[in-house]
Amino acid sequence: MRTPLERVPSPLLVLGAIVSVQCGSAVAAKMFDRLEPTTVVFFRLLLSALVLCVAIRPKVWRWSRASLLAAVLLGLSMSAMNLVFYQALSSAPLGAAVTVEFLGPLLLALVQTRRLLDLAFALLAAAGVALLGISDAAGGAQTRGLVLAFVAGLFWAGYIVASARVGALLPGTQGLAVSLAVGAAVAGVVTAFREPQHVLPTFTSGDLLLHAVGVALLSSVVPYSLEMAALRRLSTRVFGVLMSLEPMSATLAGLVILGQSLTLRSVVALVLVSVASLGVTLTARAKGVDDRLDDDALVEAGTG
Repeated sequence: MRTPLERVPSPLLVLGAIVSVQCGSAVAAKMFDRLEPTTVVFFRLLLSALVLCVAIRPKVWRWSRASLLAAVLLGLSMSAMNLVFYQALSSAPLGAAVTVEFLGPLLLALVQTRRLLDLAFALLAAAGVALLGISDAAGGAQTRGLVLAFVAGLFWAGYIVASARVGALLPGTQGLAVSLAVGAAVAGVVTAFREPQHVLPTFTSGDLLLHAVGVALLSSVVPYSLEMAALRRLSTRVFGVLMSLEPMSATLAGLVILGQSLTLRSVVALVLVSVASLGVTLTARAKGVDDRLDDDALVEAGTG
C-alpha cells in the first residue's frame, strides 16, 4: 500500500519543498539581527533532528554499514551546505544568494545530461540564473556573500546525490532523522567554538525559540522529507534542473517576507527558469524505465 507522499506526483513534492525551504530561509534571515547565522543553523538542525528522531525512532543498530555511512555523509553535506549558505545570507539578498547557490545543482544536471534537449533546458535555466544574478548583484549584494553562496551550491549538489543514496538504502525518513542528528552535531561543534554565548539565550527566550522551531520545520523537516520522497522516483539530473525554481521562490519570499525589491529583469529571469523547469518535467515523463535505471546506477557510482 502506497503512503500519502507516494501518491503525490514527484514534481509537486519538489515544488512544496522549494516553497517551504525559501520561506524558512526568509524567517531565518529575520533572526540574524539577534543571532549569528551559525547559531540559527544549529538550532534549525537540532530541533529538526529531535522532531524526526522522536517521531520515527530509527533502529540504527539494524542498519548495514553502507546505510550508516550514507546517512553520515548526508548529514555532513547538509551541515556544510547550511552553515556556508547562512553566512552568505547574512551579507547578500535572499534572491541573489539562492541564484548563485543554484549553480551547484545546475552543474550536477549538466554533468549528468544525456540528451541535447536536457542540455538546452539546463542552459535556458543557466541564462535565467545569470540574468537574475546580475539584477540582484546590481542591488548591492556583497561579493563575499555571493562567493559563499557558490560554495554552498557545491555542497548542495553533494546533498542531492547523498540524499538519493540514503533514499535508496533506507525506508521512509529514518535516514533523514539520523542525517539531521549528524548535521546538528557538526553545527553544534562549530557554534560552540564560534558563539557559545548565544545558545542559552535562545533556549530561554520564548520568541527566539518559537522562530527557531518555525525555521526548523520550514527549512528542514518538511522540505527534506519531501525531497527524499521525490528522489526515490526522480533522477538526480531531473531533480537538479527542477531546482531552478529555487531562485524564483527565494526572490518572491524575499519580496513578501523581507520586503526586498523585484525588478523587471528579475521577472524575465524568473520566466526563463520556470520554462526550463516545466520543460524538463514534461519531457521526463516520456523517458521510460531504462533511463531511470541508468540514473540510479550513476548515483551509486558517484557516492562510492
